[in-house]
Amino acid sequence: MAEHGTEHGYLLDNQQSEAGIRFGALAELFDPATFRHVDRIGITEGMRCWEVGAGGPSVPAGLAERVGAAGHVVCTDIDVSWAEEAASDVVEVLRHDVAADPPPPGGFDLVHARLVLVHVVDRAEALRRMVQALRPGGVLLLEDADPGLQPLLCPDESGPEQRLANRLRSGFRELMAARGADLSYGRTLPRLLREAGLRDVQADAYFPITSPACTVLEAATVRQIRGRLVSAGIATDEDIDRHLAHVATGQLDLATAPMVSAWGRRP
Repeated sequence: MAEHGTEHGYLLDNQQSEAGIRFGALAELFDPATFRHVDRIGITEGMRCWEVGAGGPSVPAGLAERVGAAGHVVCTDIDVSWAEEAASDVVEVLRHDVAADPPPPGGFDLVHARLVLVHVVDRAEALRRMVQALRPGGVLLLEDADPGLQPLLCPDESGPEQRLANRLRSGFRELMAARGADLSYGRTLPRLLREAGLRDVQADAYFPITSPACTVLEAATVRQIRGRLVSAGIATDEDIDRHLAHVATGQLDLATAPMVSAWGRRP
């Protein structure tokens, strides 16, 4: 869930306490979709998986349940502080930069990255390394956001609370783009997998709306980037206080950017 950005650093710093809250909310929102794909691909007992940019522990733990004691899950990130609790006899946690370091050795039946490559400046190199790590017949499953497809935090912009929320979300996207994030990356995944030589490429998209986890995610994200929003002149402290108060009521119908999932098999 978190790899590197530009020389300015990843906008949502994993060292901040809000990162753990965000990882928990993202797991609640997206783990069901992720594991629907994992199970469709057929990840079972004895297989080897590489979880790239794991962020939190939920996905490596879920993969470990599927591969069992005879399997192996390599869980990597440039900051493993939130993923370390997933370490076990089955799950190996490693510090690793997917765009700069060689892939972990051994070959994998599944390589998976969720909400990672949109933040990586050298996305093409990261993708090349993930494809390289697949065994023949192995599957690459990439899941990434595409805020350009649905840019609003409140799709039903029905009043001043929703307009403020959408203004702050627009500012968040500006900060991400300034650090090298590609806000239209998700839609390109099927093509990129085909161009990488993978077969049987398929894809779908999902975005939740009105989930309680959307509220938790938004509050944690805004608290995490509050200082950057203010210093960039995007919002005042008063704007942010008002928005957080609106979010806390639970009455805003909050959405996330669509997550595009695409998968393909190495010949």
